[in-house]
Amino acid sequence: MAARRSRIPATKYPVERFTLDNGLRVVLTPDRSAPVIGVAVVYDVGIRSEPEGRTGFAHLFEHLMFQGSENLEKLAHFRHVQGAGGTFNGSTHLDYTDYFETLPSNALERALFLEADRMRGPRLTEENLRNQVDVVKEEIRVNVLNRPYGGFPWLTLPPVMFDTFPNAHDGYGSFDDLESATVADAADFFRRYYASGNAVLAVSGDIDVAEATELVTRHFGDVPARPAPQRPDFTEPDLSAERRTSYTDPLAPLPAVAGAWRVPDPVADFAGYLPYVVLAEVLTDGDASRLVERLVQRDRTVTSLGGYLGFMGDPFDVRDPTALLLQAHLPPGGDVDKVLRTIDEELDRLATDGLTEGELARTQARMATHLLRDTDAVLGRALRMAVLEQQRGEPGLLNELPRLVGEVTEEQVRAAAATVRPERRAAIEVIAGGAR
Repeated sequence: MAARRSRIPATKYPVERFTLDNGLRVVLTPDRSAPVIGVAVVYDVGIRSEPEGRTGFAHLFEHLMFQGSENLEKLAHFRHVQGAGGTFNGSTHLDYTDYFETLPSNALERALFLEADRMRGPRLTEENLRNQVDVVKEEIRVNVLNRPYGGFPWLTLPPVMFDTFPNAHDGYGSFDDLESATVADAADFFRRYYASGNAVLAVSGDIDVAEATELVTRHFGDVPARPAPQRPDFTEPDLSAERRTSYTDPLAPLPAVAGAWRVPDPVADFAGYLPYVVLAEVLTDGDASRLVERLVQRDRTVTSLGGYLGFMGDPFDVRDPTALLLQAHLPPGGDVDKVLRTIDEELDRLATDGLTEGELARTQARMATHLLRDTDAVLGRALRMAVLEQQRGEPGLLNELPRLVGEVTEEQVRAAAATVRPERRAAIEVIAGGAR
């Protein structure tokens, strides 16, 4: 075990944490190797937080946060970031929403001013709301309605696996819900969830900690204090019998299938969760992986296959309930039942016979490489640390993830595989309506 741990690279990014009087949590991680900074603000609100009748609202509100703020007119945020040579964006997830910039380090104060200004209050006007409803509707048309396999499986599988609205509903939103949203709804959403006490600010890169602390305090310290709302309990019982459904995609040229199995709580039972993260990679990462070798190369029953933890694909930024997902596209006339049976066979074989020589070490090395690459850039580091602080209060866990992945044992992976049973599976089949 010691020898294997020694081969997994480690990072030692420094972490400075403090909390302002208004409840804003701050994470600073200096790296003076290049004159670049990453700034990320993460709010503890996501798709699961949306009220019934307001599907897609978390994502819609993310758009509204770019339409001007307390002291800035519409599009000013764009001009100030790009004028300094930077890039910016935001994204909505199941359990959080983030806003971020990459900038030259001499633009730190500019970035902090911009984020603090919209934390005080975005410009919530009828004009901005109606405009962004139209933008989001067009995004849905492009990414879901008019695209082959649109929303598969991240939108189509949760309603099969889950029963409660927070976990099962369409996070992009229905047109009816989006069109009926009001400015009052937006103002209430902002007051409830966009509180300083419900946010984390992370800054990484070429910063002096003392100077950055003073600037953060100057710009965010007078943001009105509002406490974080009580987070609802989103837990649901595991499946006791297989659930399966299908739908016809009029644009899909080939059939497809996805299956999902519940996994341990990624926060409360992190040690129990990690073997499933490794299992997903053992099954699907690379040409030598279990399922790729069997289904793609040998049996040729699928044309492509992937596996991951969490419906949006990042195992370390999601809370419970979540799942291990496997998805595959099949050739014309492909047999979905046969594919699912083969997956069950391979999981049984892994649980019973174990891994081959070098299989686990190879997988863990690839996983560590991906983790290191994803946080090499200062923005990736800021985003990951902000979410780790938000969900766990442990931004420094970023440094430990490669080592922890490398410490997962073969016995743990086999035990995880033994729980991935057909009776605990939710599956959805895409019937190809666009085949010619």
